[in-house]
Amino acid sequence: MSAAPVIERATSLDLDRVVPLFDAYRRFYRQPSEPERVRAFLADRLRQGDSIILLASVDGTAVGFVQLYPTFSSVSIGRSLILNDLYVAEAGRRHGVGRALLERAAAVGRESGALYLELATAVTNLPAQRLYERAGWLRDTEFHHYALDLR
Repeated sequence: MSAAPVIERATSLDLDRVVPLFDAYRRFYRQPSEPERVRAFLADRLRQGDSIILLASVDGTAVGFVQLYPTFSSVSIGRSLILNDLYVAEAGRRHGVGRALLERAAAVGRESGALYLELATAVTNLPAQRLYERAGWLRDTEFHHYALDLR
């Protein structure tokens, strides 16, 4: 990879470039490959405007993405963003793509008036944890996060 990554906000015209990355991201988390379902999900997010997808390209090839979901904090009385998904294809790793995506996500957050960004990652995803910590993200030691499966 010779050039710096270019980070742009994805639109519905970018679905052909985002879907393979998103499908690979889901497979990383042990989900089945479902490109048609992924396409429908992402098309719906973009059509409804309820998420922000940032797409990283190097030399015109899509190599990573981040998806942000707007939300609000009652305690902080303000807007925040959940960095729900971040993925960099093997070809983009160790070339600054993940860091560039995190920096652009932070800029988007600031531009939208968000007070903070938050994310969660697998306990076993050590490379991602190292990236987040090098980029200035702090591990939450104050709160335990819980989930309730409604399926």
